[in-house]
Amino acid sequence: MRSRRRQLTLFISDKSEIEKVRIQFNPEQYKLIDAHVTLCREDEIENWDAILNNIKSIHLNQAIAISFTSPITFDNGKGVLLPTDDSFEYNNLRKLVLGVDAPRNHQAHITLMHPRNSMCTPEIFKQIQQYQFPEQLFFDSIHLIEQENEGKWQVLAKFELLN
Repeated sequence: MRSRRRQLTLFISDKSEIEKVRIQFNPEQYKLIDAHVTLCREDEIENWDAILNNIKSIHLNQAIAISFTSPITFDNGKGVLLPTDDSFEYNNLRKLVLGVDAPRNHQAHITLMHPRNSMCTPEIFKQIQQYQFPEQLFFDSIHLIEQENEGKWQVLAKFELLN
């Protein structure tokens, strides 16, 4: 049985420290998808025609800025992510894309170690905490991506956000 997942993603252009961690501690996830912030999950974009119209109507004057804090563990310490402390611009972009005033809460983050294919330990987490991650990243496009049968994610479309 073939499985297919689609989502909207904000790919990271300043990947240096982020990708160093992913390559070293989560090479399987690194091979599947570039460093990113998930904007909308597959169940949120089922009405694709409406979502596409919403995306095409977005014209921003500047890139979306997202600020990140220090790495934290999740999923009983198995995974590691960079969370946001204030994701106003991210949440506003989700509202525009989804065409709703109050989309479900989804905190912007960058997954450094995905618990599906890596295992963080206290020692690894201490090493990750030594990296100097960017405090703020900027995004000027949205990507529609697709994964089939848990394989490598493919970019299906790119949508520019700036005027």
